[in-house]
Amino acid sequence: MSNGIVAKRYAVALFQLAKEQNVIDQIENELLVVKEVFTTNQELIDVLNHPKVTNEAKKSIVKEAFSSLSQQVVNTLYLLVDRHRVDVVTEIVNHFVQSANEERGTEDAIVYSVRPLSDTELSAISTSFAKKIGKSSLRLQNVVDAKLIGGVKLRIGNRIYDGSVSGKLERIERQLVANRL
Repeated sequence: MSNGIVAKRYAVALFQLAKEQNVIDQIENELLVVKEVFTTNQELIDVLNHPKVTNEAKKSIVKEAFSSLSQQVVNTLYLLVDRHRVDVVTEIVNHFVQSANEERGTEDAIVYSVRPLSDTELSAISTSFAKKIGKSSLRLQNVVDAKLIGGVKLRIGNRIYDGSVSGKLERIERQLVANRL
């Protein structure tokens, strides 16, 4: 069975548990912390995947590293250690976040701009683009990119809405080159 399918099954089970207990936001935030730790700490992954380290030692490491997290998240990590599946943690988090977004009617997006955007500007972008994709709102992350020259570029999933000056200049350049041929 592929890792994607396995990760989705764990994520669905954890999401259903979080939904029953009405702690979706809390579990999501905790899982994002776990994902950050797993993506930035290769030594931890190496130890958790090492065949000579016992499962009890691995669980002790998990308990110590994630002691401030809820029991649901820690138990899920224990289960992944027992089943030698710690390599799917980031995929589980991604699937969980996707399920949580669907439940709330939101979508995660990244806004690239020349300067940090105000809360009012982010709210306006969220409102207008959420309607375009059929969601109630967008959770925006603002990334400053001086190469844009001006305007904004929005990435929602695999879709990009480019309203930047540099993007417009690139489109004009492609048109001019295409007309020259």
